Amino acid sequence: MNDELLAYLEQNFRPHPWHGIPVWSKEDPYINVYIEIVPSDTVKYELDKSSGYLSIDRPQKFSNIIPFLYGFVPRTYCDSRIASAAAEKTAMVQVIGDHDPLDICVLTERPITHGDLLLKAKPIGGLLMIDRGEADDKIIAVLKDDPIYGELNDISEIPPKILARMRHYFLTYKDFPDEGERKIKIPAIYGQKEALRIIDLASTDYLAAFPPKVFSAK
Repeated sequence: MNDELLAYLEQNFRPHPWHGIPVWSKEDPYINVYIEIVPSDTVKYELDKSSGYLSIDRPQKFSNIIPFLYGFVPRTYCDSRIASAAAEKTAMVQVIGDHDPLDICVLTERPITHGDLLLKAKPIGGLLMIDRGEADDKIIAVLKDDPIYGELNDISEIPPKILARMRHYFLTYKDFPDEGERKIKIPAIYGQKEALRIIDLASTDYLAAFPPKVFSAK
């Protein structure tokens, strides 16, 4: 594919939010993040993987309101390497990846009222979540230049009540009353160094699942 054609496509066509945007922005230490849902949403939006459009997944259950921006890291995929990392932390034998892009929660002081947008964020840690035997890590990040959270560099710097709110949301967001045992577990919380490793593993899982296509110069 020649440079002129590539430039034309970049200028005239929207890239797929999952496949068409790089993990890292041009400004280290920030990654690109695609936001699907925000705290004011009363339904859970999720990327339609085939089309790249945002679609309705389900209404939010009861009074459960997401307390942060939520989306995924482009060109990541949670497969065997993410499962192995979860097994290292939990000694679980039969854990698998959830076969989705790597989820991310972004902290900001500013109200952002809709999803389907890109932003730059700095990873500072993560939650290892196990959802019915599937590794479903949640990277924690802060919005670039945010006046309150932007200077944080590690999850240990987050106020404990905010971290508790995150854990409570994920431990309860799929629960119905009288359904019995909780489906979700969060066996580990990790800092920035491990978050960067998880992003790298998910990027490698992505390349294994979606190897780059090579076009001939005909």
